[in-house]
Amino acid sequence: MSQSEKQTSGFSHADSPRLMTMIALIIAGEAIFSLPFHVTRFFRPTFLEVFEFSNMQLGLVQASYGVIAMLAYFPGGQLADMFSARKLLAASLIATGLGGLYFAQIPAYQGLHLLFGFWGFTTILLFWGALIRATREWGADSAQGRAFGILDGGRGLFAALIGVIAVFVLRSFFPDDVAMATDVERILALQYVIYCYTFFTFLAVPLVWLCVPEPAVGLVNANLFANRPGPLRRTIDVMRLPTVWLQSLIIVAAYVGYKGIDNYSLFAYTAYALNEVEAAELTAYSVWIRPLAAVGAGLLADRILPSRATALCFALMIFCFGFLSLDTPNVSLIWILFANVIVTSAAVFGLRGIYFAMFEEGHVPALETGTATGLVSVIGFTPDIFMGPMSGWILDRSPGLQGHQDFYLLMACFAFLGLLASVLFGRIARKPARS
Repeated sequence: MSQSEKQTSGFSHADSPRLMTMIALIIAGEAIFSLPFHVTRFFRPTFLEVFEFSNMQLGLVQASYGVIAMLAYFPGGQLADMFSARKLLAASLIATGLGGLYFAQIPAYQGLHLLFGFWGFTTILLFWGALIRATREWGADSAQGRAFGILDGGRGLFAALIGVIAVFVLRSFFPDDVAMATDVERILALQYVIYCYTFFTFLAVPLVWLCVPEPAVGLVNANLFANRPGPLRRTIDVMRLPTVWLQSLIIVAAYVGYKGIDNYSLFAYTAYALNEVEAAELTAYSVWIRPLAAVGAGLLADRILPSRATALCFALMIFCFGFLSLDTPNVSLIWILFANVIVTSAAVFGLRGIYFAMFEEGHVPALETGTATGLVSVIGFTPDIFMGPMSGWILDRSPGLQGHQDFYLLMACFAFLGLLASVLFGRIARKPARS
């Protein structure tokens, strides 16, 4: 990295050590998404009971988040190239935490639509682009895989820790025989789970404010804005890169797989006869795989290139999801489910740890990171819109095992798309090096 690029990175490590900066990004990066995602992922059977939702209704609520998020990704990327990460991150955490207080009141169906739409705004417009840009700058030129692997691995470790706490909170409000729990006990248990995640969201605010440094004013004025192209020029430059479009497809396929993990607790509850708490524990404890998978994938990506590492992860996903689409569950062979969850989670979380590390391999200019993040996110995270309704429709159309098998067949097809996009990305990205 050149001296000017180091200056434009905006990090003054004399004021805030690199380690503390990354810790702040890790905690903030996971805490802000815990309310819109963790509650419905880890505690789905209880959530559906308390809110009296069908799978389709929950999917439509989640689609409200996805629609607003899609509208926010691109302008959010532009904001990330223009303003301080510390202020953007702190403001979004506060707003998201306030939404958690409302969530704990168990709002009606329409209120939940509005809440998830609000979260689509708070977690994306002010937060996402700033997080990705700050992480890329932290990793410099030679350690992009390591930087994003540490970020997502750390986020996974933090998610696992608060997941264990939340499961303990849930269990403490249930009787010894979970099947005998009353409606009042379920509601109270879920409320305190939501309060738990809200607490950690607010806890991240002072950490971000203290540990993510502001860029020096003089350097911002002299270097960051004076010589950089305008928003339209940056957008055109990024859109001309074929690797950006392929990276978007890779993220679509990877994110579909990530959303597919949401179904594991309900699958275990329906097909393997686990109770509500055991199903929540299965999904929550699987998150412990994320730190090792993300960091390991990041280190592997720095060694063999991110596109090759993503191709390997997609190949594992094809095998695991394909197996579930064909297998008939046997309660006495519960270890097969656990093994599948472990391998699938390793592949999915490995992808999450490296798909933004592909900017360097794909020749995206450092000063256009926010813009590129906005563009690939608009396309890459469209599963936030369609996966909830689609999975709800599949599961409700064919209740029981058949619906789950159809769902996992869809997951395998998307993983195959990701594998093809990864191979093509690598071939195109390496052309300049050969010439």
